[in-house]
Amino acid sequence: MSRSEQGAGLTREEAQEVSEHLGLRSLQVFEVVRQEGVEELSRPVNSLFWSGIAAGLALSLSVYCTAFLHHALRESPLQSVLESLGYSVGFVIVILGRLQLFTENTITVVLPVLSDCSRFRIQRTARLWAIVFAANMVGTLISALVATLGGIVPPVQLEAALAVSHHLLEYSALQTLLYGIPAGFMVASIVWSMPSSKGSELGIIVLITSMIALGGLTHVVAGSTEWFLLALAGEMSWAKAVLAGILPALIGNVIGGTGLFALITYAQVKDEI
Repeated sequence: MSRSEQGAGLTREEAQEVSEHLGLRSLQVFEVVRQEGVEELSRPVNSLFWSGIAAGLALSLSVYCTAFLHHALRESPLQSVLESLGYSVGFVIVILGRLQLFTENTITVVLPVLSDCSRFRIQRTARLWAIVFAANMVGTLISALVATLGGIVPPVQLEAALAVSHHLLEYSALQTLLYGIPAGFMVASIVWSMPSSKGSELGIIVLITSMIALGGLTHVVAGSTEWFLLALAGEMSWAKAVLAGILPALIGNVIGGTGLFALITYAQVKDEI
């Protein structure tokens, strides 16, 4: 891909090299993330779709691993704190495995649009969002179906997965949306932190994502596994799972990741670009 196709600024390799040597300057971090976004926007549909399905399947492990710890630590006074570490498992696999996660793309593919707001870039971003979000939902739905009907999770652990999902039954659609805003912001902050966190990537992912779980915040992809499990168990209608769960969480995550974090990070460097 030529420099003109990528837009003004450093190439990805140049940006990464500068970031490694100079470290913490916001402009270099912006360039690394922006270049990643440029590359993602040019990927074929099939690549995005299958990577998105893999991400949905992998992220569902966050719910199951949380359930495993919930069951194992049921007598511990630190149960809620320690079980939140299980929530990080899926995020570690997805982020370090470079799979397509919708909430990462609320900042990654948005920065190229902010720096070069062309019709082509906007269309490409909408295309990627639609493909990746749909694929993530397919992945988590398959996971919930297999866990519920396929017998690959022991019954006691499936009950634990439902138990850790019950808090979502108490949320109204507005609460789900509002709790999704800080979760979207936090996931976007992981993306922003990665270029300058050489050797500390695992710790950053675990720290931030475990706080999402501990705070009872809503992440649309990980949460969709929980909403699907509740619907399959008959504890929630499918309409409520979608309209009061997945859709509000989606809006909240986009507001937090794009409406807040991406715009703020762009605002701090736009005069230096």
